[in-house]
Amino acid sequence: MSSPELDPPSLYAAREPIFPKRVKGRFRNLKWVVMAVALAIYYVMPWIRWDRGPSMPDQAVLVDLANRRFFFFWIEIWPHEFYFVAGLLVMAGLGLFLFTSALGRVWCGYACPQTVWTDLFILVERWIEGDRNARIRLQRQKWDAQKIRLRAAKWTVWLIIALLTGGAWIFYFTDAPTLLRNLLAGQAHPVAYTTMAILTATTFVFGGFAREQICIYACPWPRIQAAMMDEDTLTVAYREWRGEPRGKSNVRHRSPAVAEAAEATSHAAGPVAGGKYPPVPYPGVPTGVGGPIPANSAGDCIDCMACVNVCPMGIDIRNGQQMECITCALCIDACDEIMDKIGKPRGLIDYMALKDETAERAGAAPKPVWKHVLRPRTLLYFTLWAGIGMALIVALFIRSPLELNVSPVRNPLFVTMSDGAIRNTYEVRLRNKQHETRAFSFDVEGADELVVAIEGAPSGVVDVPADETLSRRLYVTAPAGSPLALAETTSLDLVVQDETDGTTATVATVFHGKGE
Repeated sequence: MSSPELDPPSLYAAREPIFPKRVKGRFRNLKWVVMAVALAIYYVMPWIRWDRGPSMPDQAVLVDLANRRFFFFWIEIWPHEFYFVAGLLVMAGLGLFLFTSALGRVWCGYACPQTVWTDLFILVERWIEGDRNARIRLQRQKWDAQKIRLRAAKWTVWLIIALLTGGAWIFYFTDAPTLLRNLLAGQAHPVAYTTMAILTATTFVFGGFAREQICIYACPWPRIQAAMMDEDTLTVAYREWRGEPRGKSNVRHRSPAVAEAAEATSHAAGPVAGGKYPPVPYPGVPTGVGGPIPANSAGDCIDCMACVNVCPMGIDIRNGQQMECITCALCIDACDEIMDKIGKPRGLIDYMALKDETAERAGAAPKPVWKHVLRPRTLLYFTLWAGIGMALIVALFIRSPLELNVSPVRNPLFVTMSDGAIRNTYEVRLRNKQHETRAFSFDVEGADELVVAIEGAPSGVVDVPADETLSRRLYVTAPAGSPLALAETTSLDLVVQDETDGTTATVATVFHGKGE
């Protein structure tokens, strides 16, 4: 028999639904733009057409798993060129380190797929059920006809978005128009339907119900980000020295004169205070940029909870930096709006670094933003990122449209012909990266006495179909008594030439002779 005193505390906490309030401002507008661009790229990209010849789908972006190739407009990545993919992954990691070091979790707040689709689902929820207060009332309301109707409408739209999301993903792996017709006709491969169903379900659950739980519990980045941030990292923070003590009694009567004076002093700081925070926060309170606040002075925070009500993670930024914060800056927009209404300067909640917070408390001006961003750590990340990017670009432009692999047959090393000539055999693999059939010829560079013959090609020319690899045996013969026939080994270069445009590829190998 157990008792409350002996039972261990539960490690499970039930999720409290979060209903973010709509807010307007520069950061909210930036999030709208990022969301629109990200969704447009994701949904539209598979439908962009690009001529790839008769043997391939005319699709600009295509992951061809059957032939293990990746197409991105004019760029084609073959299986042996996986170093391009590895390089892009390294660049993505370094880019994440760079942005986190400079601006905190800006990736999480603006461009992470979980954030983008959650924003879209919240937009639909707000459109159907209303803003924060209306959604809270509906949540507490008993199930009746109205609640069923609103929830059914919301879930239906969510399901359509999730279905389009899952469908868009599989369109990247084959010709999109053809796959769409097969899906609608019930003739697509079961793998397509299965993948689409899984992605539809995960999108519906993650964007509609899990939301911030994915960021807090499923994503490892909140726990890793601390290693990427330091006291110079710009992140969303609350100016406690300016906002405390908080309370409803801190609200001043709004008048055009007070608002105009506050705005004027906010811009009058200029370079003296970093061009952002005024020497006098608002008329009549001579507290300087920071510094100690008089005992009888009230803080700017009126405890309106606007910053909490708009937060998609449901946290209070006034409690300091927290693991759950995704640096979306919506609390900045909400607070700035309140400050405008009560005639006080903006910036009570803002992007700031720990060094700035310490300096402002002491009455000093904050450092310019560029000094926070351009520091040794971020410059190192950017140098590594740019270096890998440049290396990939160079490798992309210097690669040949054809590739030749040559392996000497070693059993036997050579064959003595009836007339005394010495013949070596080579296994040749020729890859044609062009999107049309090309004719190729072989030769040996710098050894005119050698005779080259290709298995199954009496003319010495072979046709290689578009985007395919041809494997053939190549015979190189040295006349009897020639230096190459008598020497033990001789280095030589095998050359393949595209008969259409003259492109060549060269491979170094050896010729085995009698060794006399």
